[in-house]
Amino acid sequence: TRLGILIVRHLKRLERVILGYLEVSDGPEEEARLGILETLRCTMEHAWPRMPCRLPVLLKALLRLLWDVHTERGPTPEPVRAALLHGATQCLILLDRCCQGQVKVLLAGLPSSCEQNRVQECLRKVQEST
Repeated sequence: TRLGILIVRHLKRLERVILGYLEVSDGPEEEARLGILETLRCTMEHAWPRMPCRLPVLLKALLRLLWDVHTERGPTPEPVRAALLHGATQCLILLDRCCQGQVKVLLAGLPSSCEQNRVQECLRKVQEST
């Protein structure tokens, strides 16, 4: 957060780190994934003009995270799962704002084909955000 717009200088490297952390569970408490969602949120807030070109990669990673958290049957406690789903949803909403509604456009076909209630609920929140 201290870097502000200067984060743009490191965006490519930071994106690789963020994507790497989002892909891998780090144990029941998921501190790393929760922290990296916060990092992603702050990055999008400061470097929002650069987000449209990163939309495909970030959207895919966040949707995969939603799905993985919903389907994983590990020892992760329910409040931690809920926090991950909430964090990913908030990042999707912010990504949508950075990309002038493109996330909503791309998600338009997903909820009807996605039968997992928790994932569908997250996607509905993104669709209804203003």
